[in-house]
Amino acid sequence: MNQFYLNEIDSVFIIAELSANHNQNKDIAIATIKAAKKAGADAIKLQTFTPDTITLDCRNEYFNINHGTIWDGKNLHDLYKEAYTPWEWHDELFSIARDQGLVCFSTPFDKTSVDFLEDLNTPLYKIASPEITDIPLIKYVASKKKPIILSSGIARIEDLQLAIDTIRQEGNNEIAILKCTTSYPTLPEEANLITISDLKNKFQVIPGLSDHTLGILAPVVAVSFGAKIIEKHFILDKTVGGPDVDFSLDFKEFKQMVEAIRIAEKLIGKVDYSLNSKVVKVRELGSRSLFVVKDIKAGEKFTESNIRSIRPGYGLHPKHYNDVLGKFAKIDLIKGTPLYFKDIV
Repeated sequence: MNQFYLNEIDSVFIIAELSANHNQNKDIAIATIKAAKKAGADAIKLQTFTPDTITLDCRNEYFNINHGTIWDGKNLHDLYKEAYTPWEWHDELFSIARDQGLVCFSTPFDKTSVDFLEDLNTPLYKIASPEITDIPLIKYVASKKKPIILSSGIARIEDLQLAIDTIRQEGNNEIAILKCTTSYPTLPEEANLITISDLKNKFQVIPGLSDHTLGILAPVVAVSFGAKIIEKHFILDKTVGGPDVDFSLDFKEFKQMVEAIRIAEKLIGKVDYSLNSKVVKVRELGSRSLFVVKDIKAGEKFTESNIRSIRPGYGLHPKHYNDVLGKFAKIDLIKGTPLYFKDIV
């Protein structure tokens, strides 16, 4: 398998996040991967953990969710049991994704999951924002010398800096940071997409967006702020349900997002002051130039009454108008013809 490089991404890299949207059904997971390809995704991302690698099966108040989220009332262990992707599926899911032409990778949550993903030849890694302070984990992932995508999410600026420094100290400079708001779903006023361009400038990384807003507008706007990676939760059918359904896109929505992003890329284009062939033709018709507006005999003086700056733009540039006034016609000139230097004595 060829090495994957974030730094060689040309167009916006669009990731379909599978997450828990398989509802513990492998056939749904497989169908979702295939649908993501048809919808225009470049990559599919899994999450690699078990309830016991991420938390404890404990029922005291510390492990109960009551923080104003869509998962309030649930126990952490129970939520992760509902959300995790069985490890025995991974090999097949990776294989199917690759056969579909998708980049398949995952988010590890401990060293055992990193080792497991290494055995699957994952081409890159994603660090979830709650793990941004798990420096030993980040250091271990960085040691694999593969590209790393970080989510900002709950991170303070010093957390991001420490994580980046840790990765670079391992000799790994393939780093992206996705602007992420850890609010499910994210309200428009919470998104602060202008941060995307600041991430690039402040940390010298590839910027992007991990989006939890409703709809497709935020990812499209993010591209205008320089996002080179877009990650969005993808679900085959919202009637499947699951813990992430409220902020996931179905096939039709995801396809619309991809199409809108591709159009946005074309609209943004590149810094270019040149004129294409279409504009050159429009310029000829629409710009002004010096024209003969009254018949002029050879030897007759050019005056304000017999030459003017008008449309179209086939004659001399209007900047020569005052230079021409007072000079004389070399030949007979007919009303409605462009004026050229060869016509002037």
